[in-house]
Amino acid sequence: METTNHWQSRKMTQAFLEEARCAIPAAGLQFAIIDRIVNCWCDRPQRILDLGCGDGIMGRYLLNVFPNASGLFIDSSDPMLEAARTSLKETPNVTVSKGDFGLPDWTTIAEEHAPFDIVISGFAIHHLTNARKQTLYGEIFALLGARGLFLNLEHVSSATPSGTDLFDAFLIDHLHRFQHLSDPCLSRETTAAGYTNRPDRHDNILAPVEEQCRWLRRIGFTDVDCFFKAFELAIFGGRRLANPQPNGSVS
Repeated sequence: METTNHWQSRKMTQAFLEEARCAIPAAGLQFAIIDRIVNCWCDRPQRILDLGCGDGIMGRYLLNVFPNASGLFIDSSDPMLEAARTSLKETPNVTVSKGDFGLPDWTTIAEEHAPFDIVISGFAIHHLTNARKQTLYGEIFALLGARGLFLNLEHVSSATPSGTDLFDAFLIDHLHRFQHLSDPCLSRETTAAGYTNRPDRHDNILAPVEEQCRWLRRIGFTDVDCFFKAFELAIFGGRRLANPQPNGSVS
């Protein structure tokens, strides 16, 4: 989770980790898709980067699958980094570092651990301007080793305002069901008001997944695709292949 001033708030961080993220629809399916892609395209990673790591959930998942790999976890939110250090304290070969990938100098941290076999990010890059997103994707490409893989689990934009309304209602339903477990008296209207008026809402700078895939292709990523999409939730990314041949094979 990349930071704005809101994400330096312990209260905001706690609300996201304990409620919003737990209510994300199809989370199990998303991890199953990531697992399949990684095992097919990068089955023996040595170096993994979790960018905008939050409490480290995505990188930690990959390190559990590949215990011989090392992991670098980068975020600029102090409360998120504290949560990451706590959740990763039993995980070997881990480095947790503070860095703001909204600024280009974050790469000085990553370069000490590069090249990476996998760069993964979850619900973080959408806080950047579209121009900065494109530049960041280029920085990620440069940090990948041959056959390196980039996957982004992200909040993307709907094609129309009506699509946004559909997504909001869908997410509010999931959030209300989760909150209702601990507070059976909570109304859906209360959940909806909290979701609509949350202070970080205006931090989102969403871009269509199709456009972001075009950016990746222009940078040089191969096999770029959107591997999962449910309204405004998407998994997309691609690979950096070594000497790709015209027929798509790799030398």
